[in-house]
Amino acid sequence: MGVSGGRDSVALLHALLDAGFQRLIVCHLNHGLRGRAAAADARFVVAWAKRLGLECVSEKADVAQLATETGQSIETAARTARYAFFARVARSHRCRTLFLAHHADDQVETLLLNLFRGSGRAGLGGMSPDSERVVEGVRLRLLRPMLGVWREEIDAYIKEHALAFREDASNRALDFTRNRIRHEVLPILEQVFGRDVRGAVWRAAVLLRAEEEWLATLAGEPAGKELELPLLRTMPVAQQRRFILAWLRKSGVPNAGFAPVETVRSLLAISPRTPAKVNLPGNWHARRRAGRLFLERGN
Repeated sequence: MGVSGGRDSVALLHALLDAGFQRLIVCHLNHGLRGRAAAADARFVVAWAKRLGLECVSEKADVAQLATETGQSIETAARTARYAFFARVARSHRCRTLFLAHHADDQVETLLLNLFRGSGRAGLGGMSPDSERVVEGVRLRLLRPMLGVWREEIDAYIKEHALAFREDASNRALDFTRNRIRHEVLPILEQVFGRDVRGAVWRAAVLLRAEEEWLATLAGEPAGKELELPLLRTMPVAQQRRFILAWLRKSGVPNAGFAPVETVRSLLAISPRTPAKVNLPGNWHARRRAGRLFLERGN
């Protein structure tokens, strides 16, 4: 289980133990962004796990350096480092199930973030309570049992059980987009509508997530490494996009999303001007030949 030492992960770990989960591995990553405070968080988590009789794996990463090297934002680099850490722990301990403490407020913020990124139904559905992610060749099962629990309910649980936790000052820093959604955008929306809008946004995420899972079963997935152009051309545009996206992700093309999918779809046009090859992220290329689409990677 991922444990930062904050109230959310502390509450979830306590609840899991109370529910009878005993063979838990506490996983803590110091992102190297908050100096002494982060080191104190790590010591807190390690000491708490020891008192509970749980195994604890604690590491430190240089997220700022990772962000510089990859051109990612600090938030994205931190998430990349976390999942890479979780994958290493999962591989070394042969335990692929990961509990995460995301809650209902996080779900609301995720939908709004994805909305303004131009996400489709999958992004607007937010996080799933039970999903899978492949990280560095490790297939992780991600369980988020608190997606229906609000922040104030977590606060009440912490108070009821007198649980100690670490307060992360960076949660109030407006340098991070998610924090600005939480502290600026949501209050403005509540002022405009004259009510708490979180419940409505959360319900939209729940509905969209269920519909997305249903539609995924209808759209199908590519069975091989090549796609048949005649078959693709008979599909509705929405199904084309889903099919191509699944193909790109299954093949390992990084950052597969709307733009790469539309780039591949450009190969479907029947015109003398239609290209036979397009470039994709990560030095990948899609080619059209003899009525088929296939992928290749440059050197």
